[in-house]
Amino acid sequence: MRRMKRLTCSVLLLALTLLGACRSSYYAAWEKFGVYKRDLLKKRVVEARNDQQAASQQFKDALTRLKELYGFQGGNLEKTYNALKSDYDRSVEKADAVHSRIKQVETVAGDLFDEWEKEIGQISSPTLRQSSRDKLRDTRAKYDDLHAALKRAEQSMDPVLTQFHDQVLYLKHNLNAEAIGSLKGETANIQADIARLLDEMNASIAQADQFIKTMQ
Repeated sequence: MRRMKRLTCSVLLLALTLLGACRSSYYAAWEKFGVYKRDLLKKRVVEARNDQQAASQQFKDALTRLKELYGFQGGNLEKTYNALKSDYDRSVEKADAVHSRIKQVETVAGDLFDEWEKEIGQISSPTLRQSSRDKLRDTRAKYDDLHAALKRAEQSMDPVLTQFHDQVLYLKHNLNAEAIGSLKGETANIQADIARLLDEMNASIAQADQFIKTMQ
């Protein structure tokens, strides 16, 4: 058992070392073109903002589809289900993109601040060293505000996707008018959650725009 634990720890350590080496190579390649971690962080924040905008639009479209479903008065219910399922799948795809972008932002930000902190110690001038430390503190504080907004928006997607998934599956199992009637009872909850999600997304997008301006 101890041997297995040691082996597991060794594998994890090797994986982390390789991951760090890969990131170092990645940053080194960008630096050859004059693109540094600060530039990459700005780029990742822009991408995260754009993905949030795309996700917001998709969730708006999904809400419209749900409202159409709740007002269903007859017709091809299977076609309606297929359209709703497609909206759900696209919503999951957009949400996954947001999750991925936020992780990228977190990684680059962490690496940038670690590097910045270490390099401050290499500055011999007390005045310049303190000035750089002040700028690091200010940038980190602004990033913390952005990160908090990003996480709130990210977390607000989960309740919506859960309810959306429930409704898609329920409709799949009950392709009849009675199923629509049952889903209407869930209308208020999911609409409120989508409205909350869109508010969080808009706040996060605004925070990202503000952070991007400070990185000019």
